[in-house]
Amino acid sequence: MAQPDEGDVSGRHGDPIPATVPAREEMHTQVLVDRITLATARGFDDVLADVYTGISRPDLAAEKHEWAAAPSYADYARQVREASGPAGLMRFLHLDLDTALREDPDITPYRLVRIIAGNPVTMSRMTRHVPDAGAYAPVTILLWQDGDLVRIAYDTVASLITPYGDPRALAVARELDTEVLDLLRRAATGTAAG
Repeated sequence: MAQPDEGDVSGRHGDPIPATVPAREEMHTQVLVDRITLATARGFDDVLADVYTGISRPDLAAEKHEWAAAPSYADYARQVREASGPAGLMRFLHLDLDTALREDPDITPYRLVRIIAGNPVTMSRMTRHVPDAGAYAPVTILLWQDGDLVRIAYDTVASLITPYGDPRALAVARELDTEVLDLLRRAATGTAAG
């Protein structure tokens, strides 16, 4: 494959590369992840339903249209808050990862669900200080059946953005982690707010 010459400022798809990033620079950042995994003897469907007590499931296409029409950032933030669930989150994607497991004849299938949820305002409060935080928000919540137990895993955003050293973004990440973990702990114990 031909290498771009020194004057080439196009990205992979012809998009311009920001002037502050040399075309050939590559950075590596090691990130220590704090994964919290909860276990419960509650039924999978009950746990999943309780996780969704804090996460709204809006029509994102319609919401994005309304958000784009907001006359101010304050109006935008209010609309996002109104579209969010009690934990301040909305579902962006629900993946039934167990579908592939059921197709594999060499394993005993089990339930496995990944929820990608977040809040655009919370994300912007972090990424305005640390653009890399956009790789971690929205967040992933992973639930799986493990014999008689259901496990719920969450990688804390605070652990993921700590290497970037910005206390403002870290404070927002800690708030987000608290909201998510409170929701997950309630789902694990069956004390989720309805």
